[in-house]
Amino acid sequence: MPWEDWFSIANLIAAVGWAALILLPHWRWVMVLTRYLIPGALGAAYTLLAMVYFARPEAGGYNSLAEVKALLGTDPTLVAGWVHYLAFDLFVGSWIAERADKLGVSRLLQAPILFLTFQFGPIGYLTWAVLEAALAVPLPESPNLEVTA
Repeated sequence: MPWEDWFSIANLIAAVGWAALILLPHWRWVMVLTRYLIPGALGAAYTLLAMVYFARPEAGGYNSLAEVKALLGTDPTLVAGWVHYLAFDLFVGSWIAERADKLGVSRLLQAPILFLTFQFGPIGYLTWAVLEAALAVPLPESPNLEVTA
């Protein structure tokens, strides 16, 4: 099967997880699907690809931009790198949704954060981190404005 097909299959699998996370927020299996099953399957695919294609002497490495470029310079290693992103971004999205649910943040507010996490990983996480920090800051007490006679 061509690597473009493997790339498309991985994208479809991740998109199913993201759609479930955003559109089916109270379905009891969403967290199992988006926290364990899909990231686990993508993680297994990544592991296999990494073991086979990153182990080659000419594969490159992580010590310089040139080495990383060489590492991701073939279709199999590029697909592996992309699957790595898909698995971790979905896991982080699931974690964000779970924490937001526990804090009572509506899924309408979560949806754009989850979309940012799906599209731009760290930007979505940063957006959530800022919102979560803002929610944790206690509001100052209002002055007592009651009029007593």
